[in-house]
Amino acid sequence: MANASKKYRSVMLIDDNDIDNLINQKMIEAASICENIFTHSGARSAIEFLRNLEKIAKTMPDVMPEIIFLDIDMPLMDGFQFLDQFDKLTAETKKQCQIVMLTSSINPQDMSKAKNYAYVKKYINKPLTQEELKKLAL
Repeated sequence: MANASKKYRSVMLIDDNDIDNLINQKMIEAASICENIFTHSGARSAIEFLRNLEKIAKTMPDVMPEIIFLDIDMPLMDGFQFLDQFDKLTAETKKQCQIVMLTSSINPQDMSKAKNYAYVKKYINKPLTQEELKKLAL
């Protein structure tokens, strides 16, 4: 059976709500769009993880997640603060990782602000659906 969705090596979920992460992980698994899913319950740990991946990317170029699903409203470091830190990563990392804002925020200012970041390719309201995953060909 042909699947119209692109197959990715890996994706990353960043959301402080563990239930949302679990539901989104199950949706991604059901869609069979990737081989690996990295899950983080905080933006700070996710940015550190990406920095660590950068250190091994020279010898293992396929380790970076191709899509990062990013929540906006999180404690300690919110989605926009994550994007500011993401901007400090290497050009290669920024080229490899496409960011999808996946949020429950219906604030039009958040959507507008997300468009100011070149790495944000899509803005999706939770919950993640099979339909949205099929449209992901970034």
